[in-house]
Amino acid sequence: MSRGQQRTFGNIPPVAIVTGSAKRVGKVIAQHLAASGYRIAVHANHSLDEAKQFAEQLKEQGTEASAFQADLTDESQIKDLIDYVHWYFGRIDVLVNSASIFFPTPLDELTEEDVQSLFNVNTFAVLNCSRWAAERMVEQETGGAIVNIADWSIVRPTKDFSAYIASKGALPTLTRSLAIDLAARNPAIRVNAVLPGQVLLPEDVSDKKRQAAIDATLVKRLGEPEDVAQAVQFLIESPFVTGVCLPVDGGRTIFGGQFYDASVHG
Repeated sequence: MSRGQQRTFGNIPPVAIVTGSAKRVGKVIAQHLAASGYRIAVHANHSLDEAKQFAEQLKEQGTEASAFQADLTDESQIKDLIDYVHWYFGRIDVLVNSASIFFPTPLDELTEEDVQSLFNVNTFAVLNCSRWAAERMVEQETGGAIVNIADWSIVRPTKDFSAYIASKGALPTLTRSLAIDLAARNPAIRVNAVLPGQVLLPEDVSDKKRQAAIDATLVKRLGEPEDVAQAVQFLIESPFVTGVCLPVDGGRTIFGGQFYDASVHG
């Protein structure tokens, strides 16, 4: 299905929950899906005011949308979130697990609280959001689609981020396991993941580091949040794709930094 041609149910557009969608990549994913005809549940925890403003912007653009607050480290709040969204829209067709936290974790500074925080948000929340959203999808003949947002660095780890990378590194295995478990309950439920490369560099990053990030890709450009959003839509709307972990990184995970010259190495 192409952009703007997703399934409808009668004349009712499908519903997508995008966690962490008040800002950054999650917001771009939600905006992209809204432009493609989805009704949007905007989720935030601490950024509820921004989530409400974004939902109002979507409404002005003709999208049915509403903002919902939940602390995803609290399973009871996740269950309430799913119930509220289902009550408000009447169904749940898509869950994009975009909410995430990220900070350096040098081993000599690493604390138990750091590890717990990273795994609670980046790993356990994904599992709990998925299993409770799936309870609603199981009830639907049309099932649903879940897309998890992991990270390219789980393949090529970056120094001083071991705890963060471990928390994201669990997602491909979780994605494949959920795809199997949920298909057994309803074959129309699919679970996939996107592994984004660097798509939002810090505003104060040096020109040298920016160029290094470009040079590390095969396509010789920085990624954009829209690149991730397009991949998410593909995984949502491709009915024969499940259990897939798709790198969206400009080839960075396979590129060693220089091109192989067979005439030299022959």
